[in-house]
Amino acid sequence: MDMANQKRIKELNDILGPEKLVVVLGGSEAEASGLAAETVTLGDPTMAGPLAGQSLGLAVYHILEPDIKQEVDPKVFEEQVGMMEMVLNVDEIVKEVKEIREKHSRYHLH
Repeated sequence: MDMANQKRIKELNDILGPEKLVVVLGGSEAEASGLAAETVTLGDPTMAGPLAGQSLGLAVYHILEPDIKQEVDPKVFEEQVGMMEMVLNVDEIVKEVKEIREKHSRYHLH
């Protein structure tokens, strides 16, 4: 996760509080999505960005997860994510983010 996104998430967390913030990832690879999920739950693993040492425990999901997909207008989802859903290894990506969320997130959608 780049520094600008880390900074924005930190600012939103400070303004809204972690219980009102859900991070929705859109990475195309499981490993990259997992690293982003770790960053918003445990802190920046590279220790270089604004979330270094910041264990926020935020709710983190991937746009391809069923819980998130059902919240998006189907037409918008198809236009914005449909092609991605057809070509990526959705199960692997979802599994990676879900494992990190279940292990490290203190907050969840439900």
